[in-house]
Amino acid sequence: MKALPKAYFTEADSAEVVTGQNVNAKDARLKQVMEIITRHLHAAIKEIEPTQEEWMKAILYLTATGHKSDDWRQEFILLSDVLGVSMLVDAINSRRPKGASENTVLGPFHIGGTPEYEMGFNICLDGKGEDMVARGRVLDVDGNPLEGVKIDVWQANDEGFYDVQQKGIQPDFNLRGVFRTGADGTYWFKAVRPQHYSIPDDGPVGELLYALGRHPYRPAHLHYILSKEGYDEVTTHIFDPDDIYINNDAVFGVKESLIAEFVKVEDPAKIAEMGFEGPFYWDVKFDFVLAPKT
Repeated sequence: MKALPKAYFTEADSAEVVTGQNVNAKDARLKQVMEIITRHLHAAIKEIEPTQEEWMKAILYLTATGHKSDDWRQEFILLSDVLGVSMLVDAINSRRPKGASENTVLGPFHIGGTPEYEMGFNICLDGKGEDMVARGRVLDVDGNPLEGVKIDVWQANDEGFYDVQQKGIQPDFNLRGVFRTGADGTYWFKAVRPQHYSIPDDGPVGELLYALGRHPYRPAHLHYILSKEGYDEVTTHIFDPDDIYINNDAVFGVKESLIAEFVKVEDPAKIAEMGFEGPFYWDVKFDFVLAPKT
């Protein structure tokens, strides 16, 4: 065991004195992480110069954040989301070659056991909302179509709620489906145009957003997880460019490469061909590119 350095606490050397106590850490990675966190935390405190009352308020805020968390809701993840940290960690861990589809956050509403359907199935099980067709191709980085790609999709309904948020109101597995690409790499399914929605704002994270003059809304999007053996799994969204929150997503999930085009189709022949009854439907074409697993 190494001897601890002889150093007494001073304001000027606070971070060095604290990290100097970690010389006997059993985990080198933990030691590195805590030294970096301590160094930046002490630098922030020196810049902010909080009062004792302000520091206690910060501690009580974190305590309330923990109290708000349970088996279903993780308020600390929500805090990470609205500070942009979740997206930053995801970006660091999903770096891909240029042209490959980008990741974005998974979100809290993905579930297992979603039924697998034939291409063209309508995943809107309650018939509510504006009809939509989502379609495109899945390619490799050289532009070749990929067969057998598993595409797991889910979305909020036209009121901004996922099925798991409205048990007994929406059918189970409403607006969810699993599809697999054929030899030409194409996919297509029917759904409804999603709407923006609010992240949970009835806790400490919501209080922070409102205190900062921010809103809790996410722009309308469809979720995708695309997976195939030998390729990097992609967890992502595609976004509606006309949504009022497209430029200020509360959790910073929007990336320019993930903005789709929602085209309104009013041709009666095309509407009939798709089996819709309304005066129009939305056509959303978006291609994905998978990078080989490294």
